[in-house]
Amino acid sequence: MTYKESFIQFMIDCGVLTFGEFTLKSGRIAPYFINCGNYKTGAQLTRLGEYYAECIHDHGISAETLFGPAYKGIPLAVSTVTALYRKFQIDMAYCFDRKEAKDHGEGGMFVGKTLTDGEKVIIIDDVMTSGKALRESLPKLKSAADVDVTGMVITVDRMEKGTGTFSAVQEVKQEFGITVYPIVTMLDIIQAIQNDIIPGKEYLEKMLAYREQYGV
Repeated sequence: MTYKESFIQFMIDCGVLTFGEFTLKSGRIAPYFINCGNYKTGAQLTRLGEYYAECIHDHGISAETLFGPAYKGIPLAVSTVTALYRKFQIDMAYCFDRKEAKDHGEGGMFVGKTLTDGEKVIIIDDVMTSGKALRESLPKLKSAADVDVTGMVITVDRMEKGTGTFSAVQEVKQEFGITVYPIVTMLDIIQAIQNDIIPGKEYLEKMLAYREQYGV
């Protein structure tokens, strides 16, 4: 089993990837749902960090620091830098932002690594729906230092149209020149069902129809 197939099975086991009928924020009726809030134990976060680390290593994304947007990105950043060091001996720094700037002590908007001009940074997040996390993170990062964002890593690329004909991942690439690297895509998930890696064949027809209507 590849690490992508293993990750899809992991999402099923954790109750993160489920099938049925779900109304999304967009109003679309989807035959699947991804809820990354269901990762909630130390064992799950350890394994999740390893999958992120595999993705970063597999794509050879160069960076000195991993940035996790508050709040969801904080445990993702911590678990991933730990896994990078343990599995690949890559000692990457990490930082995350505060929702409000600290006005006492050392102050500032960030916790962890102090960013410097020219520093290579990877942004880490769960699932990209609209690109909102990236659009909010970039001004904060650039206000701290003239960093070089070398990529963004997420769990799943839903591969769905946003407001236009492109997906959120494609829009981010066009607007900011930043490549988004998913651990897996919806096509990977569909293929895993077709190859009996995970259950869900009873939903396959609806998933393919949904992709036909909304996919890119």
